[in-house]
Amino acid sequence: MSNNIADIDKNLKVETTTIREGIVFKNVLEEPFSIHGITYDGERFRRLPHTVAENTSSAVRSLATNTAGGRVRFVTDSPYVAIKAKMFTKTFFPHMTLAGVAGFDMYVRENGTDIIAKTFLPPNTIKDGYESVHDFSGERRERLITINFPLYNSVSELYVGLQQGSVLKKAPDYTYTKPIVYYGSSITQGGCASRPGMCYPAIISRKYDIDYINLGFSGSGKAESTMAEYVAGLEMSAFIFDYDHNAPSNDYYANTHEPFFKTVRAANPELPIVIMTRPKHKNLLQSFELGRIEIAERTYKNAIAEGDKNVYFIPGFELMELAGEEGCVDLCHPTDLGFFSMAKRLSKELDKIF
Repeated sequence: MSNNIADIDKNLKVETTTIREGIVFKNVLEEPFSIHGITYDGERFRRLPHTVAENTSSAVRSLATNTAGGRVRFVTDSPYVAIKAKMFTKTFFPHMTLAGVAGFDMYVRENGTDIIAKTFLPPNTIKDGYESVHDFSGERRERLITINFPLYNSVSELYVGLQQGSVLKKAPDYTYTKPIVYYGSSITQGGCASRPGMCYPAIISRKYDIDYINLGFSGSGKAESTMAEYVAGLEMSAFIFDYDHNAPSNDYYANTHEPFFKTVRAANPELPIVIMTRPKHKNLLQSFELGRIEIAERTYKNAIAEGDKNVYFIPGFELMELAGEEGCVDLCHPTDLGFFSMAKRLSKELDKIF
């Protein structure tokens, strides 16, 4: 009798071969695929220009090649969709699934709503990439597909496999083509979502059909002036600002929070900006964390006092209203429930904007 659980439960098996009769793999960098949230530098996908990352910190330089927020979109009538990914790194965390760290997931538009269709699960033995496939059951018809890139690994190449002769067309534009820009910590980057589509920026993107850029840097979102100037120069529909967890002290937080905000505001006088603090239930907050709420709220109140009409504030404990005390893996990083709770509370502000 097998001791391998995957041999006992077929649902736990990971399919790592995409052999299908007539399959054709296409590079997502070629038309008509559209890439969102990331760019390609000739060697790998990245979410921050090399020069900006280099001038921010060594940690950001490395994390900038993690593909959090990256998406590829297209329309096809293929009876299956496969991926073949080549990856530079193989990251493993004790408190986050391999599917979230290194996996891709796929959504299909159904009656105006993006519905999860497949998590392309990486094998436990992942080294420099993997393959996976999803077969659609039922009628063959055109579908709008969105594939989310991994939250932490670096991807050098991605190919989509379709049945030869299938329709392949460009995806329609997002309803809101100007992206929401998120800046912050590992929570913004997506730790510890079970899969890429469950981080809160991705949930928000599906709710509003809006593009987005994820500038969350695990342990390294420290509001450097280089980053503030870069964010200030982006074309965006809204800016979500939360690096609470990465500020090494309350003094550091106080000395960097309002200057970052003012840099972005000076370049974007009418931009909606949402200030948030760390997502943590009120019953779990420590005294120094309450002090951080006061620091961030001071930036907000000062902006209001100066006549700012497009600034919003969410104390982090409100982000966990739905999840309660069960919203985090480790009293820091949200579970999927925690991310859903964050998105629900943030939506109250975004409903006013969009």
